[in-house]
Amino acid sequence: MRFRRIAALLLAALFLLLTTGQAQATGYRYWSFWERDGDAWTYAIQGPATARPADGDVQGFRFAISEDSGDASQPRGTADFATICASTPARDGRKRVALVIDFGTTSDAPSGETPPPARTACAQLSPDATTAEALAAVAEPLRYDTNALLCAIAGYPERGCGEQVATDENPSKDRDARTDSGPSLGILAGIAAVAAMGAVVGWQVRRHRHD
Repeated sequence: MRFRRIAALLLAALFLLLTTGQAQATGYRYWSFWERDGDAWTYAIQGPATARPADGDVQGFRFAISEDSGDASQPRGTADFATICASTPARDGRKRVALVIDFGTTSDAPSGETPPPARTACAQLSPDATTAEALAAVAEPLRYDTNALLCAIAGYPERGCGEQVATDENPSKDRDARTDSGPSLGILAGIAAVAAMGAVVGWQVRRHRHD
């Protein structure tokens, strides 16, 4: 009876290995909003419609697939205020905000769409202007959904807004490469281990019966 219980546990372990390998994490395809803090990007804790950058600030947007803010892809490329706003002279009563707009990679893109090249821009605005106003000044057309979620910058993407996708579909992430050719090596190794244990239990059961 004891060996039968062990065999049942082994079968349950095999089932868990198989079902775990089939599971896929899910994420969202959307524009994330970032603020430059020194030499690093930080994920913005408020939306562009309420953020009010100061003169000399650098802010960024990145279109990508991510599971959460900790997993989100940062804007790439130049993020230096002096460089981005070099050709935009300062004016009294106005502020300058540098924007980095990264449209992502082809693996981030919705089906049938190609991301434009990343761009930078210097918006010159009234002192109380929001990031959304800065973005509208340099990267129209913008598209929002009914909940004021930013869906498109400079018309990209043409469709969709924060839709849920399987993150396994996004090879741009720094994750192990995945294929659809079969179970992963880890799962195969686990199956082999369970099978080997099962063989040992089977041998012990047969020996117990002969004793």
